[in-house]
Amino acid sequence: MKKILIIEDNEQNLYLLTFILEKNGYSVSQARDGFSGIEQAKDKIPDLILLDIQLPGLDGYAVARELRKDQSLHAVPIVAVTSYAMTGDRERTLEAGCTGYIEKPIDPLTFMERIEKYL
Repeated sequence: MKKILIIEDNEQNLYLLTFILEKNGYSVSQARDGFSGIEQAKDKIPDLILLDIQLPGLDGYAVARELRKDQSLHAVPIVAVTSYAMTGDRERTLEAGCTGYIEKPIDPLTFMERIEKYL
């Protein structure tokens, strides 16, 4: 069973992402801030990390850069799931070390298709 770590502070987004992923057979772990997200990623080595950019304390850009420094996480895809949709935001997430980018609000009909491309 593939393991997915969601780093997201919004309760509704966390619930929705977890519900969709578990319904599709994935094992999901959750972190509500960047620091615990980094800790869990290093501890569990997930198959995929879904990362919110707007997080309390450490933002998603800093989290992605920190995760990319860890050799054991080097091959793990990090997908930014964010409401930031301004010009340049996608580029900023990729520069920080994210593999891809999904805009919020997510579309439950295409979400799994997009996720499975990274796995």
